Amino acid sequence: MSILDQIVSVKRDEIEAAKRRLPPAACRAAAEAAPHARRGFAEALRAPGVRIVAEIKRASPSKGVIAPGLDPAATARAYAAGGAAALSVLTEAAFIKGSAEDLRAARGAVPLPVLRKDFILDPYQLCESVLMGADAVLLIVRILPDPLLADLYALAQCLGLDVLTEVRDEADVGRANAIGAELVGINNRDLASFATDAAHAARLAGTVRRGATVVALSGIAADDDVRRTLDAGITCLLVGEALLRAPDPVAVLQRWSAFDAG
Repeated sequence: MSILDQIVSVKRDEIEAAKRRLPPAACRAAAEAAPHARRGFAEALRAPGVRIVAEIKRASPSKGVIAPGLDPAATARAYAAGGAAALSVLTEAAFIKGSAEDLRAARGAVPLPVLRKDFILDPYQLCESVLMGADAVLLIVRILPDPLLADLYALAQCLGLDVLTEVRDEADVGRANAIGAELVGINNRDLASFATDAAHAARLAGTVRRGATVVALSGIAADDDVRRTLDAGITCLLVGEALLRAPDPVAVLQRWSAFDAG
């Protein structure tokens, strides 16, 4: 099994365990009744200039622990000070050591919109996302059959969640285009092998339907990676490890946010 297959298998077990703790009907009712004013994740990414989604995660399936002792609230405040447009918070527990508590802490510390980044496989998780305070969710095309992808996309919208639809190759892009995805994240990392190519998003961007906002995901670690992405017409970038490992993430964000978006 690939790492992705292992993650998906474990996630399915986690979802079933969560449903035993809070049945789906109760979770859906609570989500629909939740008094939660969503912050505009999609709106934040469509603003002029370089828009960086700064990521908060404790570990990586391929690299192990990245940020031991991570303080999600303090990290969120640093990202906001650096000019991040939005936050992405990993909530996957088994492989990335994230949690709903990390998302709540980060969102409570700053006024930025927050993406719940996880492996969404079931409508139940969208209701969970509302209850933990997410403003947007990630849907990964390659782990979802077409009918489920469309259903999850529609339900997320009904619940007031923005959706970042993740693609890797042209086939994924075609499926994202077919559901009318408004935010399309092109992953520079192959989730099957976890190999990374920082130029991948730039090469694939032209296949995304006109009118959609493209976001380059993963593998952006240096000034040249940012410039290459901007040169391809992509002004939205999701950056995690480079910021978490940087001695001064505020300075890195300020520098990249000041680049010419063209």
